[in-house]
Amino acid sequence: MSKRAQQNSTPGRRIIQIQAHASNLQHPQLVPTGPGGEDKAVPPSKQSKKSSPLDRNSDEHPQHRERNNMAVKSKQKAQDALQRVNQLKEENEWLEAKIKLLTKELSVLKDWFLEGTHNLADKVQSSSTENTTSDNAG
Repeated sequence: MSKRAQQNSTPGRRIIQIQAHASNLQHPQLVPTGPGGEDKAVPPSKQSKKSSPLDRNSDEHPQHRERNNMAVKSKQKAQDALQRVNQLKEENEWLEAKIKLLTKELSVLKDWFLEGTHNLADKVQSSSTENTTSDNAG
C-alpha cells in the first residue's frame, strides 16, 4: 500500500489518504497531529477520549443513549451510597457519644445507690445495736 498525506484545514488534525492497490479505493482517515501542529501523530494514549457526536438517526445512537443512561444511573447510585455512608457515620458518632454519656450516668446512679444502701445498712445496724444494748441493759 502506498500512502500520501494531505493537509486538512482543521488545526490539530491532518487527513491521511490510503490508496489500496487492488481496488484503487481511497479511505480518508483523521489522524491527530502534535500539540504545536507539527506532523507527528499523537499516540492514542494522549488523544482526547471524547467521541464525536452521533447522528440521532444512526443505528448506534440508541445504544449510545442506553449506555449513557446506565452510566448516569450508576454514578447517581454511587453518590447516593456515599451520602448514606456519611450519614450513617455521623449517626454512629452521635450514638457512641450517647453511649459514653449514658455509661457515665449509670456509673453515677450506681454509686448513689450503693452509697444509699450502705447508709441504710449502717443506720439499720446502728439501730439494732442500740436496741441490743438497751435490751441487755434493762
